[in-house]
Amino acid sequence: MNKNIKNKLSTALVLLALTSLGACHKGASHANTQAAETNTIEAQVLTKYPAIDIEMEAKKLAPHTYQIQGKAGIATDNGGFISNAGFVVTDEGVVVVDSLGSPPLAVEMLKRIRKVTDKPIKKLIITHYHADHLYGAQVFQELGAEIIAPIGSMKYVNADSAPARLAERRESLKPWVNEQTYIVKPDTIISETTNFSLGGQDFTINVVGAAHSDGDLTLLAHKDSVLFSGDIIFGGRIPFIGGGSTSKWIDTLAGMESGLKLKLLVPGHGDASNDPAAAIKLTKGYLVFMREVMGNAVEEMEEFVDAYEDTDWSKYEKMPAFSSVNRLNANTVFLSMEEESVE
Repeated sequence: MNKNIKNKLSTALVLLALTSLGACHKGASHANTQAAETNTIEAQVLTKYPAIDIEMEAKKLAPHTYQIQGKAGIATDNGGFISNAGFVVTDEGVVVVDSLGSPPLAVEMLKRIRKVTDKPIKKLIITHYHADHLYGAQVFQELGAEIIAPIGSMKYVNADSAPARLAERRESLKPWVNEQTYIVKPDTIISETTNFSLGGQDFTINVVGAAHSDGDLTLLAHKDSVLFSGDIIFGGRIPFIGGGSTSKWIDTLAGMESGLKLKLLVPGHGDASNDPAAAIKLTKGYLVFMREVMGNAVEEMEEFVDAYEDTDWSKYEKMPAFSSVNRLNANTVFLSMEEESVE
C-alpha cells in the first residue's frame, strides 16, 4: 500500500473516531440533560403539596417487590391512608401499583421509593378507580409515568358522582385533598389479559371486570411471584363492597383459588400473605355469606333492618373494619339482590 493511501486511511480513521466521540458526548450530554430535567421535576413535585405527618413504611416482600400498607378504617381515617399500594424495582425503572388516597400520600410513597432506588418511575398501574387508590395518581403522572387502568375506569371518571366525591374529600381530607387535586385519566386502558416486560422482568395484567368496582385488574410480577390483587381481595379484615357485582366477584375468586400458584399476595387492604389461598378464602367466604343471608331476606320479603338484626355476625364481628363497613355492605347486597330478584 503506498504512502498516500496510508495517510488517507489514517486521516479517515481519526475523523471517524472523533465523530464517534462527538456522538457519544452528544448522547451523554442529552441523557444528562434529561436526567437533570427529571430531577428538577421530581424536586418540584416533592415540595408542591401540603405536608402530611403519617407513619409509612416500604415493606420488602421479595427481592424486587415492596408493599406500602395503610391502616384499616373508613376513608377519612389516618389522613386517608387506609389502602395498600406497592412497587416493583426493575433494571430500567419502577412499576408502581396504586397511588393511595391523596397527592401528599403519594409524595410520601415516592420518598419511600427513593430510599430503595433512584430509578425512574415508568408505570403506574391503578387496580381500580376508587378514591383511596386513585387520588395520588397525579404525582406519578407529573413524573412522566404511564398511567394504566382497567376497562370500566372511565365509567368512574365520567360519573356524576365523581366530582361530588372529590368535593366531599376536599372537605373531609382537607388540606391534603384540595383544589389542586384532580382525577387522573388513564393513558392506557386494558381490556384483556396483557403481558409486558421492563428491565428484565415480566408482568401480567389480568382484567377481572366489574367485581369490586366498575373495573378491576390484578398485576402479577413473575420474577418474585407476587400478585397485587387490588380490592378483589382484602387481607385479614372485612372487605368493602363497592359498586361492582358480588356474584362476579365470587366467581373471580373461585377461579383464583384453583388457578394461581403464588409465593405472595398483596391485597388492596390489609396484610400481605404468603398463603394466598387463605386470603382468597376469607374474602370469598364473607361475600358468599352476605349474599346468602341477604338473599334469603329478599326472598322472604323481610325488611332490611330486621334481616340485619336477625343475622348472626359472630364469625366476622371481631375482624377489623366490621363496625365501619359491615352494615353498609349488607345494605348494598340487600338492594342489589332485590334488583336481581326482579330481573
